[in-house]
Amino acid sequence: MKPKSSRPETGPSQRQLRVGEEIRHLLSEVMLRTEFHDPDLAQAHLTVSEVRMSPDLKHALVFATVLGQKDIRPLLPALKRVAPFLRSQIAPRLGLRVTPDLKFVADEALDEATKINRLLHSPEVARDLGPEQD
Repeated sequence: MKPKSSRPETGPSQRQLRVGEEIRHLLSEVMLRTEFHDPDLAQAHLTVSEVRMSPDLKHALVFATVLGQKDIRPLLPALKRVAPFLRSQIAPRLGLRVTPDLKFVADEALDEATKINRLLHSPEVARDLGPEQD
């Protein structure tokens, strides 16, 4: 049997994926029903699109966005301030020995998809592709 260190990385484990998805659901519920005392987040409609867990399950990278395609970057400092509160809200329902630290980052997947779509429909690309073929 080969040592673990020589094994190629194949991505997150099933446990990382399962815990990340559970945290995503719990955070979405808490954000939906909680009125934040932080004035920057009071009127924000936040959604969590993905949570990536570290291999030891002690750190969670939370990809968040604001509904309505507003830029979430100005809200990231406020999310950092409320992260301990959110962590305390999900801890009892998570069922892990250690509740992971939450780090919020902007989810740019939708922005990137919109940019690619715009490029694909630009006149320059349409000219290069030629007439549409069925």
